[in-house]
Amino acid sequence: MNIHIITIAGDIASGKGTVTSLLQKELGYKIYKNGEYVRKLAKEMNMSIVEFQEYLNQHEEIDREIEKSAAEYSKTHDNLIIDARLGFYAVPHSFKVYLKVDLDEAARRAYNDSLRKDTEEYDSLQKAKEDIKYRYEQENMRYLKTYGVKRDDMSNYDLVIDTTSIAPEDVAKTILDKYKEWLENK
Repeated sequence: MNIHIITIAGDIASGKGTVTSLLQKELGYKIYKNGEYVRKLAKEMNMSIVEFQEYLNQHEEIDREIEKSAAEYSKTHDNLIIDARLGFYAVPHSFKVYLKVDLDEAARRAYNDSLRKDTEEYDSLQKAKEDIKYRYEQENMRYLKTYGVKRDDMSNYDLVIDTTSIAPEDVAKTILDKYKEWLENK
């Protein structure tokens, strides 16, 4: 079993992508991002991320395939960082991290993130906040119905960090320190 795997889940716009990239630079691990796969599917289907979220609510098999992809990838790869909302569930033997962020800060980050423009169009901070809150609620309902999992149960994780007021570099350093401790105790 591959144990050099970190799974990073978290709130929308909590900094998962940025922190994952920082960890990769430090550790040299490969990255697997479920979110990129989801955005690609949404774009291929000419849907916004919110529309695709609603589509997934009706197409459980696609959601299962998305989550299964991370689990399958981890079977043949070690030295890996998985950026996936249900990474902790898909790869339960990983070092499981959850990044939290205040909803107002999440909306500000998402609204100003040019990389999200292909699948997320916000005409105001309020719209970003409403969409993020809606997506979070929809995802949690879908994960509970499909997998019997409560993503927002913080006991699922080895480490939980609130990134609202912390620089990504400090978040990555905390993860690295705790990950090294976790490995020593394996």
